[in-house]
Order: sequence, then structure tokens, then C-alpha cells
Amino acid sequence: MRAMILDAAHQPLRYDRQKAILSPGPHEVQIRVGACAVCRTDLHVVDGELTHPKLPLVPGHEIVGSVTAVGTDVRSIKVGDRVGVPWLGWTCGACAYCKSGRENLCPAARFTGYQIDGGYAEYTIADARFCFPIPPGFTDAEAAPLLCAGLIGYRALRLAGDAPRLGLYGFGAAAHIAVQVARYRDQRIYAFTRPGDLAGQHFARDLGAVWAGDSNKLPPEPLDAALIFAPAGELVPAALAATVTGGTVVCAGIHMTDIPSFAYGLLWGERVVRSVANLTRRDGEEFLAIAAKIPVRTTISTFALPDANEALTGLRAGRINGAAVLVP
Repeated sequence: MRAMILDAAHQPLRYDRQKAILSPGPHEVQIRVGACAVCRTDLHVVDGELTHPKLPLVPGHEIVGSVTAVGTDVRSIKVGDRVGVPWLGWTCGACAYCKSGRENLCPAARFTGYQIDGGYAEYTIADARFCFPIPPGFTDAEAAPLLCAGLIGYRALRLAGDAPRLGLYGFGAAAHIAVQVARYRDQRIYAFTRPGDLAGQHFARDLGAVWAGDSNKLPPEPLDAALIFAPAGELVPAALAATVTGGTVVCAGIHMTDIPSFAYGLLWGERVVRSVANLTRRDGEEFLAIAAKIPVRTTISTFALPDANEALTGLRAGRINGAAVLVP
């Protein structure tokens, strides 16, 4: 099969036309990839900010495709089913976190496109227990961003609570899905983009934001909660300054630059700063049902598999509205 390979951090992905197609293990399924979205987490892996990937590595953890073979112990999925594969690829099932419904915090967890080969390829292997059925109504390419941008956005919304006035810092793939879920919940959305990104602000207003502006400015009214999707630590004190007493700031990225020191007064008043770590299978089941009901509409830019480096460069430079998606 054809695949894009990361051999070492800080290097472009290598295009391999002859990578072996593997057979599934007892609990696994083999999937012909229909689409794989390009996530900022992929950038963190390629750029060496997530420091322990398996190498060589096939990146990609927002995978949608059709099952072409199943392992001997798989009963829940059959050949021909359309499934999605997320970031969380395996957990131990035995630790205190797994047993208490917090499998996203499992210390032995393994992640797709990081410790497990992912979807920048024509075929992939995944643990059947961590695959989701994809609702009808989405093409493969439209569904792919739901598997991480959508799921992490949904978990961040849950952790922010019922906030009538919600700020979204960094209006990329995750935020453009989260705004649709939040509007469905009758929340007022305030979108923050890179300073001067008028196209991004227009995009946010088109999706239902009542206000959109530069991330270094205050919104026209205080926020009850804020979600930070951009990997910029300086946005934490900025979001706290925009948030009311008792409000919550959720850091929704897997990697963020250092948070600068700030006055205790920004935190005073029982404000909360918290992070989102990975996802649970329950998150996936709940979110995909809601996404189909709304229905969520993803804005995508598609790329051929050999153009994965171009997609990553566009994402790094902030040139992509919505999500970039590889279509093998």
C-alpha cells in the first residue's frame, strides 16, 4: 500500500509506495482508509513537541474507512462496516482510571498515529473496541474531523459546563465544530482568532458566533467560560481576564507553550483553569449521536495522500479554515 511515513522529528513525511498491508490481530480490524483528517496533534508529533512516538510512524488519528478484515475475537464489527478510529487506540481496562470511567487518563494508554500506526495510508489496523460506527449522512471526508476535532471540542464543552456566554480561542478545526454544538445548546459564542485574521473572524460569524475578534482583545461582554484550542500559553491569562467570577477556562490542546505568570486577581473569585486529556469511548458515542442530530457540517479542504506535507504546512501557517483531510 501507499503511506506517508515519519522517520524522525523535524523532517518531512516520506512517501512510501510499497508498505506492507498488515493482517489484524485477534481483537483488531483491518480498515481501508476512506479519509483521514489532519490534526494539530499530528503537527506536534512531526515537530517533536510530543517526544515519544514510535518510529518509523504512519501519523493520523481521525480515520474513517471500511472494514476489510476482522480478527478472530471480534464480534461487534463485520467486514463492510464503516467505522471511525480516534486518537485513543487502546487502554489497559484494569487500572483505577479505566475502572472509574476515566480511561482517557489510563497511564498505559496507546494512541493512534503516535504509538500505533495511523491513517496517512491506504490501510490501517485498529483495535475493534476503540472504533466507532459512523452515522449516515456524512461522507468519509466530512466525517473524519469529527474523530478528534469534534470529540475534543465536545469534551471541552462538557468540562466548561452550561455557560450561556462562551469564548472560543483559536478558530480552527475543533472550534468550527464546537460552535455548532454550542449554538445547538443555545449558547452565545464569542470567537477569538490570530490578530488581524479577518477571514477567520468572518468564518466564525458565518457559523453563528455573535462576535469575532482578535485574541488579544476583550469581548464586548464578559464570558461565563472559555475554551482554548490554540497551543499558545499566553491565551490563558487573556481568557481569564475575559471571564466572569466563577467562570471556567478549558485548555483543550495536548500541547501548549508555557503559560506566563499572571496576577492572582485573574484567578481570584473561584475561577477555574483545567485541561482536557484525550477522550473516552463514551465521549465518542455521545458526540457522534449529537453530530448526526444537529447535524454538524464540517468545512474541509481535501488533499491527496502524497500531499500530506503540504496539508501540514498549511495547518502550521494557519491557512486552512475548518479541517484539512487526506483522501487516499
